[in-house]
Amino acid sequence: MIDFYSAATPNGYKVAIALEEMGLPYQLHALDLMANEQKQPEFLAINPNGRIPAIVDQDNDNFAVFESGAILLYLAEKTGQFLPSDPKARSQTIQWLMFQMGGVGPMMGQANVFYRYFPEKIPAAIERYQKEGRRLLEVVDGQLQKHPFLAGDEYTIADMATWPWARIHEWSGIDISGLDALKAWLDTLAARPACQKALLTPAPSDATDEERAKQIRGMVTR
Repeated sequence: MIDFYSAATPNGYKVAIALEEMGLPYQLHALDLMANEQKQPEFLAINPNGRIPAIVDQDNDNFAVFESGAILLYLAEKTGQFLPSDPKARSQTIQWLMFQMGGVGPMMGQANVFYRYFPEKIPAAIERYQKEGRRLLEVVDGQLQKHPFLAGDEYTIADMATWPWARIHEWSGIDISGLDALKAWLDTLAARPACQKALLTPAPSDATDEERAKQIRGMVTR
């Protein structure tokens, strides 16, 4: 059994996809980020950085893992799934996973902050992160023009990591017109039952986009 600490965010959805795809039994612990539950001592004992997601593997002496990319690697190695054993293919998967961790997630996250949440509209910052987000998605599209999935012919944890971020391009204010391979890949993964289930793990808040932006804006300015 895996204890899964998460919230309705792209980084949380990555791990939910992996747990569902790998068929691992897990117990969801949904944290209320607006109430700062991720900053409470009991969760900081699992993740000192106070961010979701995190897991605790009961079958491995209650071993805790934080950082979404590290969790994906841990689960893939635990199950022997979605991470190729061939050294080159394995490296390609990890390269694209790191590309998401170091590029797509942070840049689109900053686009979200300045486009949606920051109390002051700073056009230069919005343009900077939206342009970089678009550039990174162009890199993804270029790879998907050559292969059906990010690391090649096989669906891997690299796809699981990138899809939850790429699918919210509109929320980040990033136009993906002309990126046809990216669009097809987004649709392919959206049809997977595990991806569909993950987007409800936990279920999104029923707050409107405007209410959600206002709530997160309060967190940004603290």
